[in-house]
Amino acid sequence: MNNKGIPIPEIIKDNIMSKYPAKVAKKRSKSMVINDPVASIEIQANVRTIPGIITQRGCSYAGCKGVVLGPTRDIVNLTHGPIGCGFYSWLTRRNQTQPGPDGENYMPYCFSTDMQDENIVFGGEKKLKEAIQEAYDIFHPKAISIFSTCPVGLIGDDIHSVAVEMKEKFGDCNVFGFSCEGYKGVSQSAGHHIANNQLFKHLVGNDDTNTGGKFRINLLGEYNIGGDAFLLEKMFEDLGITLVATFSGNSSVTQFERSHTADLNCIMCHRSINYVAEMMEEKYGIPWLKVNFIGAESTAKSLRKIASFFRDDELSANVEKMITEKMAIVKEQLKEIYPRTENKTAMLFVGGSRAHHYQDLFKELGMKILAAGYEFAHRDDYEGREVLPTIKVDADSRNIEEIKVEKDPAKYKERLSPEEKASLESQGLQFNNYDGMMKEMDPKSFVIDDISHWESEELIKTLKPDIFCAGIKEKYVIQKSGVPLFQMHSYDYGGPFAGFEGAVNFYKEIDRRVNTKVWGLMQAPWKKEASISASLIKAS
Repeated sequence: MNNKGIPIPEIIKDNIMSKYPAKVAKKRSKSMVINDPVASIEIQANVRTIPGIITQRGCSYAGCKGVVLGPTRDIVNLTHGPIGCGFYSWLTRRNQTQPGPDGENYMPYCFSTDMQDENIVFGGEKKLKEAIQEAYDIFHPKAISIFSTCPVGLIGDDIHSVAVEMKEKFGDCNVFGFSCEGYKGVSQSAGHHIANNQLFKHLVGNDDTNTGGKFRINLLGEYNIGGDAFLLEKMFEDLGITLVATFSGNSSVTQFERSHTADLNCIMCHRSINYVAEMMEEKYGIPWLKVNFIGAESTAKSLRKIASFFRDDELSANVEKMITEKMAIVKEQLKEIYPRTENKTAMLFVGGSRAHHYQDLFKELGMKILAAGYEFAHRDDYEGREVLPTIKVDADSRNIEEIKVEKDPAKYKERLSPEEKASLESQGLQFNNYDGMMKEMDPKSFVIDDISHWESEELIKTLKPDIFCAGIKEKYVIQKSGVPLFQMHSYDYGGPFAGFEGAVNFYKEIDRRVNTKVWGLMQAPWKKEASISASLIKAS
């Protein structure tokens, strides 16, 4: 503690690291940094979790199937592997969708080849073909995707040759595979990359239909948790902005196939989807901007970015009108809640960009972020894309296919001339840029990649946050510490939290959580009752 009774971050870090073996402490120390927005601090990220440490991470298969492809309603997502590997065969996040006129929605279903011992020994390709045929016969979907789990990669089943064979057999159903075995990469981030590659190769650009609209955008890295995308779709519609495709909340095969006809890509979750944005720019000429529709002020800022890009006076006027009207409602709601949340504290350890984006909402509530980090980030998610040239490609990253992308001679369209782009940049609009999380966090706050249970428990004991934001694996451990946990991966049963209306929902949710008295009434059983003691009696 300093002379004001405030814990000193450096001492807290030293105490945490002191309990690790020397080699472990040396490695973990690089992934736990004390933030300085001015200085250039390097954080270790996208490295393998140390064996024995309880991590928040998922696997490559979870990132590919569960995160990126899971929210697409009219693809039959077929897991190839033993059913024990197929946790994400069943939709586990609260992704929502609105089936179109055809009513296709396969998200509630669980599709798996359910490989048995004999398939592991003699191969599972025959069973995979039978499963694809069965899915086609029953549902007649537009597309069937295949996801490899670890055993499939180990025994060598060629899902891609099977996909080609079945696609040729059907003729009217796109069949393709994802080599997303769980062991690829160090976290679910590898699965995101694999998903991006295959979506780009097998779906993007297949349908040149332009459905019209003056301002055509794609929204990338929005997964419609708790209905977030519904609010954003309505907001764009009210502004006259045409949303061609969302990758991949409330999405469809047709949206992906037509996404190359948009004029701007807007990236929400940078880590999970930046790959496809870069490939679409290279092949089709679509520039991308980093946006954030989590938080009222951030939503306003992002809408102004989009309006600036299209350089249309009427759109800009409509955006400003919406911001004025919506912010008046937001501020009226915030006026009542702010006094109850001001100076409360929070910690955020969530995947994707959520640990960054949601800081804006907490700041609108007057709350302080004590610590934050990601499960599967790379250094650029923390430090900004300017560090990309300094990141070395390691063996784990080389497991992932790098697609060679060239300008499409027929479909490439220059959306902005070099002069127009330079003019927009001179006005402050940043293309192909993400500043990362650390620059926006307070000095002396903790930034921790792939936090462990031990580190979480010690930070809670020392810093005593009013709320902890994480995932389902951490939820009950944290709550047993007497701290409310907001399950930010799936919003528990709350939401939506995007856009202006979502910000108000979030204010009310956090107010309810941090001001309930139940957490102060909790006491561990061993603190209320006498503990049982025993001693070892040596046998005579």
